Amino acid sequence: MKLSSTAILALAISSITATAYAETQSQAFTPVTVNTKSAQAEATGFLEGQSISGSTRNWYANEELKRGAKFRYKHNDTLQTTDRRINWVQGTIIKYNSGFTEGTVGISTEVALYNAIALERDRKNLASGNGGAPEANSVRPGNNRTLTRNGGDAEGQWSKLGLANVKARISNTTLTAGRQNFSSPMVDVIGNRPLPSSFQGVSLHSEELDNLTFDIATFDQNSPRTEESQRKFRSEYADSIIEIDHVNTAGISYQPFASLKTSLWATQAEDMWKQYYFGATHELGDSQVLSLTTGLNYYKTVDEGKAKLGDIDNDTYSLSLGLTHQAHSLTFSYQEVNGNEYFDYLHETNGIYLANSLLSDFNGPNEKSFQVAYGLNMAEYGVPGLKFNIYSARGWGIDGTHYKGGAYDSVLAMDGENHYEYGIGAAYAVQSGPLKATAIRATYTAHRASENQLDGSINEFRLVTTIPFNIL
Repeated sequence: MKLSSTAILALAISSITATAYAETQSQAFTPVTVNTKSAQAEATGFLEGQSISGSTRNWYANEELKRGAKFRYKHNDTLQTTDRRINWVQGTIIKYNSGFTEGTVGISTEVALYNAIALERDRKNLASGNGGAPEANSVRPGNNRTLTRNGGDAEGQWSKLGLANVKARISNTTLTAGRQNFSSPMVDVIGNRPLPSSFQGVSLHSEELDNLTFDIATFDQNSPRTEESQRKFRSEYADSIIEIDHVNTAGISYQPFASLKTSLWATQAEDMWKQYYFGATHELGDSQVLSLTTGLNYYKTVDEGKAKLGDIDNDTYSLSLGLTHQAHSLTFSYQEVNGNEYFDYLHETNGIYLANSLLSDFNGPNEKSFQVAYGLNMAEYGVPGLKFNIYSARGWGIDGTHYKGGAYDSVLAMDGENHYEYGIGAAYAVQSGPLKATAIRATYTAHRASENQLDGSINEFRLVTTIPFNIL
Protein backbone atom coordinates (compact mmCIF):
# COMPACT_ATOMS: atom_id res chain seq x y z
CA MET A 1 0.00 0.00 0.00
CA LYS A 2 1.49 3.33 -1.10
CA LEU A 3 0.46 6.04 1.32
CA SER A 4 1.89 9.50 0.63
CA SER A 5 3.35 11.79 3.26
CA THR A 6 0.12 13.81 3.07
CA ALA A 7 -1.95 10.78 4.07
CA ILE A 8 0.43 9.87 6.89
CA LEU A 9 0.19 13.43 8.21
CA ALA A 10 -3.61 13.31 8.05
CA LEU A 11 -3.67 10.05 9.99
CA ALA A 12 -1.43 11.57 12.63
CA ILE A 13 -3.65 14.65 12.93
CA SER A 14 -6.76 12.50 13.31
CA SER A 15 -5.09 10.48 16.07
CA ILE A 16 -4.06 13.58 17.95
CA THR A 17 -7.50 15.15 17.55
CA ALA A 18 -9.22 12.00 18.78
CA THR A 19 -7.38 12.03 22.08
CA ALA A 20 -8.63 15.53 22.85
CA TYR A 21 -12.26 14.53 23.46
CA ALA A 22 -13.97 12.21 25.89
CA GLU A 23 -14.93 8.81 24.56
CA THR A 24 -18.63 7.98 24.61
CA GLN A 25 -18.41 5.19 22.04
CA SER A 26 -17.05 2.00 23.57
CA GLN A 27 -13.44 1.32 22.58
CA ALA A 28 -13.31 -2.08 24.30
CA PHE A 29 -12.30 -5.07 22.22
CA THR A 30 -15.16 -7.40 21.29
CA PRO A 31 -14.09 -11.03 20.82
CA VAL A 32 -15.55 -13.08 17.98
CA THR A 33 -18.39 -15.22 19.34
CA VAL A 34 -20.85 -17.68 17.86
CA ASN A 35 -24.26 -16.21 17.05
CA THR A 36 -26.62 -17.96 19.46
CA LYS A 37 -29.73 -16.88 17.56
CA SER A 38 -30.84 -18.66 14.41
CA ALA A 39 -32.73 -16.68 11.79
CA GLN A 40 -33.99 -19.92 10.23
CA ALA A 41 -35.36 -21.14 13.57
CA GLU A 42 -37.65 -18.09 13.52
CA ALA A 43 -38.97 -18.79 10.00
CA THR A 44 -42.76 -18.39 9.82
CA GLY A 45 -43.47 -20.17 6.53
CA PHE A 46 -43.48 -19.47 2.79
CA LEU A 47 -46.89 -17.78 2.65
CA GLU A 48 -47.09 -16.67 6.25
CA GLY A 49 -43.99 -14.48 5.88
CA GLN A 50 -44.74 -13.09 2.42
CA SER A 51 -44.90 -9.39 1.61
CA ILE A 52 -45.49 -7.16 -1.41
CA SER A 53 -43.91 -3.72 -1.33
CA GLY A 54 -42.47 -1.22 -3.71
CA SER A 55 -41.48 2.32 -4.51
CA THR A 56 -41.96 4.87 -7.25
CA ARG A 57 -39.33 7.45 -8.14
CA ASN A 58 -39.75 10.64 -10.15
CA TRP A 59 -36.28 11.44 -11.52
CA TYR A 60 -35.48 14.73 -13.27
CA ALA A 61 -32.05 15.90 -14.43
CA ASN A 62 -31.14 19.02 -16.41
CA GLU A 63 -27.54 19.26 -17.69
CA GLU A 64 -25.80 22.15 -19.44
CA LEU A 65 -22.36 21.74 -21.02
CA LYS A 66 -19.86 24.59 -20.79
CA ARG A 67 -16.70 25.69 -22.59
CA GLY A 68 -17.85 24.62 -26.02
CA ALA A 69 -18.63 20.93 -25.40
CA LYS A 70 -21.80 19.58 -27.02
CA PHE A 71 -24.30 16.75 -26.72
CA ARG A 72 -25.38 15.08 -29.97
CA TYR A 73 -28.70 14.04 -31.47
CA LYS A 74 -30.09 13.24 -34.92
CA HIS A 75 -32.72 15.36 -36.64
CA ASN A 76 -33.90 14.24 -40.10
CA ASP A 77 -30.90 11.88 -40.26
CA THR A 78 -28.54 14.82 -39.71
CA LEU A 79 -26.28 15.01 -36.66
CA GLN A 80 -27.09 18.05 -34.55
CA THR A 81 -25.52 19.41 -31.38
CA THR A 82 -26.86 21.08 -28.26
CA ASP A 83 -25.39 22.22 -24.98
CA ARG A 84 -28.37 21.08 -22.89
CA ARG A 85 -29.83 17.66 -22.06
CA ILE A 86 -32.97 16.92 -20.04
CA ASN A 87 -34.05 13.51 -18.71
CA TRP A 88 -37.32 12.98 -16.84
CA VAL A 89 -38.36 9.43 -15.99
CA GLN A 90 -40.79 7.77 -13.60
CA GLY A 91 -39.39 4.48 -12.27
CA THR A 92 -41.56 2.05 -10.29
CA ILE A 93 -40.63 -1.15 -8.47
CA ILE A 94 -43.10 -3.75 -7.19
CA LYS A 95 -41.40 -6.48 -5.18
CA TYR A 96 -42.68 -9.78 -3.84
CA ASN A 97 -40.84 -11.55 -1.01
CA SER A 98 -42.01 -14.89 0.31
CA GLY A 99 -41.19 -16.01 3.80
CA PHE A 100 -38.73 -18.85 4.45
CA THR A 101 -40.23 -22.30 4.79
CA GLU A 102 -39.84 -23.92 8.20
CA GLY A 103 -37.33 -26.65 8.95
CA THR A 104 -33.57 -27.05 8.96
CA VAL A 105 -33.32 -25.67 5.41
CA GLY A 106 -35.59 -22.76 4.59
CA ILE A 107 -36.56 -21.84 1.02
CA SER A 108 -37.86 -18.48 -0.15
CA THR A 109 -38.10 -16.43 -3.33
CA GLU A 110 -37.82 -12.79 -4.33
CA VAL A 111 -39.29 -11.29 -7.51
CA ALA A 112 -39.38 -7.62 -8.49
CA LEU A 113 -40.98 -5.98 -11.53
CA TYR A 114 -39.28 -2.79 -12.74
CA ASN A 115 -41.19 -0.31 -14.89
CA ALA A 116 -40.06 2.98 -16.44
CA ILE A 117 -42.09 5.72 -18.12
CA ALA A 118 -40.28 8.42 -20.08
CA LEU A 119 -41.91 11.74 -19.20
CA GLU A 120 -39.49 13.66 -21.44
CA ARG A 121 -39.40 12.24 -25.00
CA ASP A 122 -38.02 15.00 -27.20
CA ARG A 123 -34.98 13.80 -29.22
CA LYS A 124 -33.11 17.04 -28.71
CA ASN A 125 -33.58 16.97 -24.95
CA LEU A 126 -32.48 13.32 -24.81
CA ALA A 127 -29.27 14.00 -26.72
CA SER A 128 -26.56 11.43 -26.11
CA GLY A 129 -23.14 11.85 -24.59
CA ASN A 130 -21.35 13.15 -21.56
CA GLY A 131 -19.33 16.26 -22.13
CA GLY A 132 -15.63 16.78 -22.04
CA ALA A 133 -12.26 15.36 -23.04
CA PRO A 134 -10.21 13.47 -24.06
CA GLU A 135 -10.91 15.24 -27.35
CA ALA A 136 -11.68 18.91 -26.84
CA ASN A 137 -15.28 20.00 -27.49
CA SER A 138 -16.44 16.39 -27.85
CA VAL A 139 -18.72 14.12 -25.90
CA ARG A 140 -18.70 10.45 -25.00
CA PRO A 141 -21.63 8.70 -26.74
CA GLY A 142 -24.44 6.99 -24.90
CA ASN A 143 -27.31 7.81 -22.58
CA ASN A 144 -27.77 5.81 -19.38
CA ARG A 145 -30.76 7.81 -18.20
CA THR A 146 -33.60 7.29 -20.69
CA LEU A 147 -33.93 4.19 -22.84
CA THR A 148 -33.83 5.25 -26.51
CA ARG A 149 -34.18 3.41 -29.82
CA ASN A 150 -34.11 4.17 -33.56
CA GLY A 151 -31.35 6.72 -33.35
CA GLY A 152 -32.65 8.61 -30.34
CA ASP A 153 -36.41 8.07 -29.98
CA ALA A 154 -37.47 7.51 -26.38
CA GLU A 155 -38.99 4.19 -25.41
CA GLY A 156 -42.18 5.59 -23.88
CA GLN A 157 -42.67 2.74 -21.40
CA TRP A 158 -40.84 -0.50 -20.68
CA SER A 159 -40.71 -3.19 -18.01
CA LYS A 160 -38.47 -6.06 -16.93
CA LEU A 161 -37.84 -8.48 -14.10
CA GLY A 162 -35.34 -6.54 -12.04
CA LEU A 163 -35.05 -9.31 -9.44
CA ALA A 164 -35.85 -13.02 -9.71
CA ASN A 165 -34.12 -15.41 -7.34
CA VAL A 166 -34.46 -18.36 -5.00
CA LYS A 167 -32.90 -18.43 -1.53
CA ALA A 168 -31.95 -21.33 0.71
CA ARG A 169 -31.11 -20.71 4.37
CA ILE A 170 -29.53 -22.81 7.10
CA SER A 171 -29.25 -21.14 10.49
CA ASN A 172 -27.83 -17.68 9.64
CA THR A 173 -26.31 -18.56 6.27
CA THR A 174 -28.21 -17.78 3.06
CA LEU A 175 -27.52 -18.94 -0.50
CA THR A 176 -29.12 -16.82 -3.24
CA ALA A 177 -29.31 -17.89 -6.90
CA GLY A 178 -30.66 -15.77 -9.75
CA ARG A 179 -31.02 -12.05 -10.44
CA GLN A 180 -30.36 -10.28 -7.18
CA ASN A 181 -29.14 -7.26 -5.25
CA PHE A 182 -25.60 -7.47 -3.90
CA SER A 183 -23.53 -4.97 -1.97
CA SER A 184 -19.75 -4.89 -1.68
CA PRO A 185 -16.97 -2.36 -2.34
CA MET A 186 -16.45 -3.88 -5.82
CA VAL A 187 -19.85 -5.24 -6.93
CA ASP A 188 -22.57 -3.02 -5.57
CA VAL A 189 -26.07 -2.10 -6.73
CA ILE A 190 -26.09 1.44 -8.11
CA GLY A 191 -29.33 3.29 -7.51
CA ASN A 192 -28.71 6.84 -8.72
CA ARG A 193 -31.19 6.61 -11.63
CA PRO A 194 -34.97 6.01 -11.80
CA LEU A 195 -34.30 2.24 -11.46
CA PRO A 196 -31.32 0.40 -9.91
CA SER A 197 -29.03 -2.21 -11.41
CA SER A 198 -29.00 -5.88 -10.35
CA PHE A 199 -26.76 -8.91 -10.91
CA GLN A 200 -27.22 -12.45 -12.24
CA GLY A 201 -25.39 -15.19 -10.35
CA VAL A 202 -24.99 -17.00 -7.05
CA SER A 203 -24.05 -15.51 -3.68
CA LEU A 204 -23.57 -16.79 -0.13
CA HIS A 205 -23.91 -14.61 2.97
CA SER A 206 -23.08 -15.93 6.43
CA GLU A 207 -23.69 -14.38 9.85
CA GLU A 208 -22.86 -17.38 12.02
CA LEU A 209 -20.54 -15.20 14.11
CA ASP A 210 -21.75 -12.12 15.97
CA ASN A 211 -19.30 -9.53 14.69
CA LEU A 212 -17.75 -11.27 11.69
CA THR A 213 -19.65 -11.86 8.44
CA PHE A 214 -18.59 -13.68 5.28
CA ASP A 215 -19.65 -13.20 1.66
CA ILE A 216 -18.75 -15.01 -1.54
CA ALA A 217 -20.36 -14.62 -4.95
CA THR A 218 -20.00 -15.23 -8.66
CA PHE A 219 -21.86 -13.26 -11.35
CA ASP A 220 -21.95 -13.55 -15.12
CA GLN A 221 -24.29 -10.72 -16.13
CA ASN A 222 -25.79 -7.48 -14.87
CA SER A 223 -29.17 -5.89 -15.44
CA PRO A 224 -28.42 -2.23 -16.35
CA ARG A 225 -30.32 0.69 -14.88
CA THR A 226 -31.75 1.80 -18.24
CA GLU A 227 -32.05 -1.35 -20.32
CA GLU A 228 -34.57 -4.17 -20.64
CA SER A 229 -32.03 -6.93 -21.18
CA GLN A 230 -28.99 -8.22 -19.33
CA ARG A 231 -25.37 -7.61 -20.32
CA LYS A 232 -21.94 -8.97 -19.60
CA PHE A 233 -19.71 -7.00 -17.27
CA ARG A 234 -17.29 -4.37 -18.55
CA SER A 235 -15.18 -1.64 -17.06
CA GLU A 236 -16.40 1.92 -16.53
CA TYR A 237 -13.42 3.83 -17.99
CA ALA A 238 -11.90 1.78 -20.82
CA ASP A 239 -11.84 3.59 -24.18
CA SER A 240 -13.87 0.80 -25.82
CA ILE A 241 -16.38 -1.81 -24.67
CA ILE A 242 -14.53 -4.96 -23.62
CA GLU A 243 -16.81 -7.54 -22.01
CA ILE A 244 -15.93 -10.43 -19.69
CA ASP A 245 -17.71 -13.67 -18.78
CA HIS A 246 -17.42 -13.84 -14.99
CA VAL A 247 -16.86 -11.72 -11.89
CA ASN A 248 -15.95 -13.56 -8.68
CA THR A 249 -15.81 -11.80 -5.33
CA ALA A 250 -15.37 -12.65 -1.64
CA GLY A 251 -15.00 -10.66 1.53
CA ILE A 252 -15.26 -10.44 5.29
CA SER A 253 -16.63 -7.65 7.47
CA TYR A 254 -15.29 -7.47 11.01
CA GLN A 255 -16.25 -5.15 13.88
CA PRO A 256 -13.62 -5.59 16.61
CA PHE A 257 -14.96 -2.60 18.57
CA ALA A 258 -18.38 -0.98 18.71
CA SER A 259 -16.68 2.09 17.25
CA LEU A 260 -14.63 0.38 14.52
CA LYS A 261 -15.89 -1.33 11.35
CA THR A 262 -13.51 -2.99 8.89
CA SER A 263 -13.86 -4.99 5.69
CA LEU A 264 -11.50 -6.88 3.41
CA TRP A 265 -12.47 -7.98 -0.11
CA ALA A 266 -10.96 -9.53 -3.22
CA THR A 267 -12.51 -9.61 -6.69
CA GLN A 268 -11.53 -11.29 -9.94
CA ALA A 269 -12.93 -9.68 -13.08
CA GLU A 270 -11.98 -12.58 -15.35
CA ASP A 271 -9.26 -11.72 -17.91
CA MET A 272 -9.42 -8.07 -16.89
CA TRP A 273 -8.17 -7.43 -13.37
CA LYS A 274 -7.80 -8.61 -9.81
CA GLN A 275 -8.80 -6.03 -7.24
CA TYR A 276 -8.24 -6.00 -3.49
CA TYR A 277 -9.95 -3.68 -1.01
CA PHE A 278 -9.51 -2.70 2.62
CA GLY A 279 -11.83 -0.29 4.39
CA ALA A 280 -12.14 0.98 7.95
CA THR A 281 -14.39 3.48 9.72
CA HIS A 282 -13.80 4.63 13.29
CA GLU A 283 -16.12 6.78 15.42
CA LEU A 284 -15.11 8.61 18.56
CA GLY A 285 -16.77 11.07 20.91
CA ASP A 286 -20.27 12.46 21.41
CA SER A 287 -21.87 14.37 18.54
CA GLN A 288 -23.71 16.58 21.05
CA VAL A 289 -20.28 17.85 22.10
CA LEU A 290 -17.90 16.83 19.32
CA SER A 291 -17.50 13.53 17.53
CA LEU A 292 -14.82 12.40 15.10
CA THR A 293 -15.30 9.93 12.25
CA THR A 294 -12.23 8.69 10.40
CA GLY A 295 -12.56 6.67 7.19
CA LEU A 296 -9.98 4.85 5.08
CA ASN A 297 -10.61 3.16 1.72
CA TYR A 298 -7.81 1.43 -0.20
CA TYR A 299 -7.89 -0.43 -3.54
CA LYS A 300 -5.10 -2.40 -5.20
CA THR A 301 -5.75 -3.34 -8.84
CA VAL A 302 -3.55 -5.51 -11.12
CA ASP A 303 -4.21 -7.06 -14.52
CA GLU A 304 -5.38 -10.69 -14.64
CA GLY A 305 -5.49 -13.60 -17.09
CA LYS A 306 -5.60 -12.42 -20.70
CA ALA A 307 -5.30 -8.80 -19.48
CA LYS A 308 -7.89 -7.54 -21.98
CA LEU A 309 -7.40 -3.96 -20.76
CA GLY A 310 -3.61 -4.15 -20.91
CA ASP A 311 -1.13 -3.77 -18.05
CA ILE A 312 -2.67 -2.51 -14.81
CA ASP A 313 -0.82 -1.68 -11.60
CA ASN A 314 -2.82 0.77 -9.53
CA ASP A 315 -2.91 1.75 -5.84
CA THR A 316 -5.71 4.13 -4.93
CA TYR A 317 -6.89 5.31 -1.52
CA SER A 318 -8.97 7.96 0.21
CA LEU A 319 -8.76 9.22 3.76
CA SER A 320 -11.57 11.25 5.36
CA LEU A 321 -11.87 13.07 8.65
CA GLY A 322 -15.33 14.18 9.79
CA LEU A 323 -16.24 16.36 12.76
CA THR A 324 -19.82 16.59 14.03
CA HIS A 325 -21.24 19.00 16.59
CA GLN A 326 -24.97 18.71 17.09
CA ALA A 327 -26.58 19.79 13.78
CA HIS A 328 -23.30 20.60 12.04
CA SER A 329 -20.79 18.33 10.33
CA LEU A 330 -17.55 19.21 8.57
CA THR A 331 -15.62 16.61 6.55
CA PHE A 332 -12.19 16.77 4.93
CA SER A 333 -11.27 14.09 2.36
CA TYR A 334 -7.99 13.42 0.57
CA GLN A 335 -7.74 10.94 -2.30
CA GLU A 336 -4.80 9.74 -4.38
CA VAL A 337 -4.36 7.51 -7.44
CA ASN A 338 -0.96 5.87 -7.84
CA GLY A 339 -0.96 4.41 -11.35
CA ASN A 340 -0.65 5.47 -14.99
CA GLU A 341 -4.22 4.44 -15.80
CA TYR A 342 -7.56 5.32 -14.27
CA PHE A 343 -8.64 3.75 -11.03
CA ASP A 344 -11.37 1.74 -12.76
CA TYR A 345 -14.40 -0.22 -11.59
CA LEU A 346 -17.19 -2.32 -13.08
CA HIS A 347 -19.81 -0.55 -15.18
CA GLU A 348 -23.37 -0.59 -13.78
CA THR A 349 -22.03 -1.01 -10.25
CA ASN A 350 -21.27 1.35 -7.41
CA GLY A 351 -17.96 -0.43 -6.88
CA ILE A 352 -16.05 2.69 -5.89
CA TYR A 353 -16.08 3.40 -2.15
CA LEU A 354 -13.70 6.36 -2.41
CA ALA A 355 -14.48 9.53 -0.49
CA ASN A 356 -14.15 11.84 -3.51
CA SER A 357 -16.37 9.89 -5.88
CA LEU A 358 -18.86 12.65 -6.67
CA LEU A 359 -20.23 13.79 -10.05
CA SER A 360 -16.63 13.19 -11.10
CA ASP A 361 -14.85 10.20 -9.59
CA PHE A 362 -11.52 12.11 -9.29
CA ASN A 363 -9.83 8.91 -10.44
CA GLY A 364 -7.51 10.00 -13.25
CA PRO A 365 -4.00 8.56 -13.58
CA ASN A 366 -1.77 9.80 -10.75
CA GLU A 367 -4.50 12.20 -9.65
CA LYS A 368 -4.64 13.79 -6.20
CA SER A 369 -7.81 15.40 -4.90
CA PHE A 370 -9.14 17.14 -1.81
CA GLN A 371 -12.72 17.78 -0.72
CA VAL A 372 -14.33 19.90 1.99
CA ALA A 373 -17.99 19.21 2.81
CA TYR A 374 -20.45 20.76 5.26
CA GLY A 375 -23.74 19.25 6.37
CA LEU A 376 -26.63 20.68 8.38
CA ASN A 377 -29.25 18.45 10.06
CA MET A 378 -32.33 20.53 10.80
CA ALA A 379 -33.66 17.95 13.28
CA GLU A 380 -31.62 19.82 15.90
CA TYR A 381 -33.70 22.90 15.10
CA GLY A 382 -37.08 21.21 15.25
CA VAL A 383 -37.44 20.09 11.61
CA PRO A 384 -36.64 16.36 11.58
CA GLY A 385 -36.01 14.89 8.14
CA LEU A 386 -34.67 18.10 6.59
CA LYS A 387 -30.96 18.19 5.70
CA PHE A 388 -28.68 20.47 3.71
CA ASN A 389 -25.20 19.90 2.36
CA ILE A 390 -22.54 21.78 0.41
CA TYR A 391 -19.13 20.66 -0.82
CA SER A 392 -16.16 21.69 -2.91
CA ALA A 393 -13.57 19.33 -4.40
CA ARG A 394 -10.46 19.86 -6.49
CA GLY A 395 -8.29 17.39 -8.41
CA TRP A 396 -4.79 18.02 -9.77
CA GLY A 397 -1.65 16.37 -11.11
CA ILE A 398 -3.44 14.12 -13.63
CA ASP A 399 -0.68 12.55 -15.72
CA GLY A 400 -1.14 9.66 -18.14
CA THR A 401 1.92 10.31 -20.29
CA HIS A 402 3.73 7.27 -18.86
CA TYR A 403 0.93 4.82 -19.72
CA LYS A 404 2.34 1.80 -21.58
CA GLY A 405 -0.62 1.37 -23.91
CA GLY A 406 -3.83 -0.65 -23.86
CA ALA A 407 -7.51 0.07 -23.25
CA TYR A 408 -6.83 3.48 -21.67
CA ASP A 409 -4.81 5.10 -24.48
CA SER A 410 -6.81 8.34 -24.12
CA VAL A 411 -4.86 9.09 -20.91
CA LEU A 412 -1.71 9.66 -22.95
CA ALA A 413 -3.02 13.16 -23.71
CA MET A 414 -3.38 13.97 -20.00
CA ASP A 415 -0.40 15.96 -18.76
CA GLY A 416 -0.94 18.11 -15.69
CA GLU A 417 -4.74 18.13 -16.06
CA ASN A 418 -6.87 19.53 -13.26
CA HIS A 419 -10.52 20.10 -12.43
CA TYR A 420 -12.82 21.20 -9.66
CA GLU A 421 -16.39 20.56 -8.60
CA TYR A 422 -18.81 22.09 -6.16
CA GLY A 423 -22.34 21.16 -5.20
CA ILE A 424 -25.22 22.07 -2.94
CA GLY A 425 -28.16 19.91 -1.96
CA ALA A 426 -31.28 19.73 0.16
CA ALA A 427 -33.17 16.60 1.20
CA TYR A 428 -36.35 15.98 3.13
CA ALA A 429 -37.84 12.70 4.39
CA VAL A 430 -41.49 12.73 5.47
CA GLN A 431 -41.66 11.65 9.12
CA SER A 432 -45.27 10.53 9.54
CA GLY A 433 -48.63 10.08 7.85
CA PRO A 434 -49.56 8.14 4.69
CA LEU A 435 -46.45 9.43 2.88
CA LYS A 436 -44.05 8.48 5.67
CA ALA A 437 -40.49 7.80 4.43
CA THR A 438 -41.10 9.65 1.17
CA ALA A 439 -37.78 11.28 0.25
CA ILE A 440 -37.33 14.45 -1.80
CA ARG A 441 -33.86 15.58 -2.84
CA ALA A 442 -32.68 18.51 -4.95
CA THR A 443 -29.03 19.01 -5.95
CA TYR A 444 -27.09 21.47 -8.05
CA THR A 445 -23.58 20.53 -9.18
CA ALA A 446 -20.99 22.38 -11.25
CA HIS A 447 -17.83 20.83 -12.67
CA ARG A 448 -15.03 22.60 -14.54
CA ALA A 449 -12.07 20.88 -16.18
CA SER A 450 -8.89 21.56 -18.11
CA GLU A 451 -8.79 20.65 -21.80
CA ASN A 452 -8.03 16.91 -21.57
CA GLN A 453 -9.71 15.98 -18.29
CA LEU A 454 -12.40 13.38 -19.07
CA ASP A 455 -15.47 14.80 -17.32
CA GLY A 456 -15.46 18.19 -19.01
CA SER A 457 -17.31 21.30 -17.87
CA ILE A 458 -20.95 20.89 -16.96
CA ASN A 459 -23.71 22.18 -14.68
CA GLU A 460 -26.39 19.77 -13.50
CA PHE A 461 -29.61 20.12 -11.54
CA ARG A 462 -31.43 17.05 -10.22
CA LEU A 463 -34.78 16.71 -8.48
CA VAL A 464 -35.67 13.22 -7.24
CA THR A 465 -38.76 12.15 -5.31
CA THR A 466 -39.02 8.57 -4.03
CA ILE A 467 -42.26 7.25 -2.52
CA PRO A 468 -42.24 3.81 -0.84
CA PHE A 469 -45.43 1.79 -0.39
CA ASN A 470 -46.68 -1.51 1.01
CA ILE A 471 -49.35 -3.63 -0.67
CA LEU A 472 -49.27 -6.74 1.56
